[in-house]
Amino acid sequence: MDTRRLLRTFATALGTAGLLVSGCSSGGSAPSASATGSAAPEELEPYYGQKLRWRDCGAEGFQCATMKAPLDYAEPDGGDVELAVSRKKATGPGKRIGSLLVNPGGPGGSAVGYLQGYAAIGYPAPVRARYDVVAIDPRGVARSEPVKCLTGKEMDAYTQVDQTPDDRAEVAALDRSFAKFAAGCEKRSGKILPHVSTVETARDMDMLRSLLGDEKLHYVGASYGTFLGATYADLFPARVGRLVLDGAMDPSLPAIDINRDQTAGFEAAFQSFAADCVKQDDCPLGTTSTTDAATELKKLFADLDSEPVPTGETRRLTESLATTGVIAAMYDESAWPQLREAVAAAQRGDGSGLLALADSYYERDPSGTYQNLMFANAAVNCLDLAPAFTGPEAVEKALPEFEKASPVFGRGFAWAALNCAAWPVKPTGTPHRTEAEGAAPIVVVGTTRDPATPYKWAEALAEQLSSGTLLTYEGDGHTAYGRGSDCIDTAINTYLLDGTPPEDGKKCT
Repeated sequence: MDTRRLLRTFATALGTAGLLVSGCSSGGSAPSASATGSAAPEELEPYYGQKLRWRDCGAEGFQCATMKAPLDYAEPDGGDVELAVSRKKATGPGKRIGSLLVNPGGPGGSAVGYLQGYAAIGYPAPVRARYDVVAIDPRGVARSEPVKCLTGKEMDAYTQVDQTPDDRAEVAALDRSFAKFAAGCEKRSGKILPHVSTVETARDMDMLRSLLGDEKLHYVGASYGTFLGATYADLFPARVGRLVLDGAMDPSLPAIDINRDQTAGFEAAFQSFAADCVKQDDCPLGTTSTTDAATELKKLFADLDSEPVPTGETRRLTESLATTGVIAAMYDESAWPQLREAVAAAQRGDGSGLLALADSYYERDPSGTYQNLMFANAAVNCLDLAPAFTGPEAVEKALPEFEKASPVFGRGFAWAALNCAAWPVKPTGTPHRTEAEGAAPIVVVGTTRDPATPYKWAEALAEQLSSGTLLTYEGDGHTAYGRGSDCIDTAINTYLLDGTPPEDGKKCT
């Protein structure tokens, strides 16, 4: 996989599973909220009236700035949070349409990293010609006062804890690991932890829209970014411009349903991988049927559970790390050859390939440093919804339905959904229908064999939104825009450039 595709793949990877300076210049006077057709509440006028001071980012063509927002929107006088913003201005030719805000998902993916590493380079040239492509790292993420929880060594230990416990001692060890993770977040990030909700980030996006001088918000959100975009539309329907929600989530679902649906999604993705694998000469999972392939993979996991294998470094490949590595490769079918090689190597006693895939998923670099992706992921998810499970007993009761959803991944996904049980901050969000009554047309994109955001979620969100239009990609992988379908890309480009959405129900391959 090339570097930009790898960034896009893993930036949009997590969905909601429990388991990215010189020469300052003034940006000029920002238009008031009322000047852009959206009067701000009086208590927020100091924020909506601030100036963005753009500076060189050190990367050619990009500018960066820092935006202040209230830490707590309920008490705007209670302190600020500083949010990192970046943009690449429209290149021309053609009349500039405005700003196009992008978010890669996660939650916890760095939007600024995604902008600079992929979107402002890899989005179609006609789109980049007519939009300033803009990103803001959400509060608690990457460059925006990142949530911190564990040291690198502590995170290494956390990722190796057995997530398919076989006895009471292993259940207790897993429960303790989640509690230690949560306590670390509270200790290191207690101030911001109650204020990283999707609603607060959506309100930050509206402030940025105003400061950029745009009357409407134009936006492309992937994976969790679709939940963020839909939340924005529900809060500010009159300010919706051209919104693309790719790899859609369903805001009406409680956490347990989300986790169970994702379990089934990864099973479907594995079945697709296995069907391809057994046709290949180098398939390490047999050459007869997907059932045999599943049996072989489960055998590998069981062997690693009993005896982890070397990786060429101090860490050994455990069952939990191997599972994460396999899951990582389910997001993009271009990773399937790499996965076949990694599984074959692990069967020979070399765990380096699956470990590399797991490290990419966790955003761990060779020095043992982790980005804050997994910390922010838990912080946002555990604040947005009540936990899927309140304790190990609840997980054990649900195991049969999770194992039915996925014989390969079900146990691990069920136990991973225990991660919010010990969270130190009470959730502020609830499952709800998102209708955004009065919003302009919104394009909702779903991929039929998407592992992380199952297709039925896109169908549900498009139905809920009063102006939702469903665009379907019949294929594999997570999200659809920019992944090789001319049909998908043309439909979205046409919408972004002239405002005409595709016909509701349009299907592409």
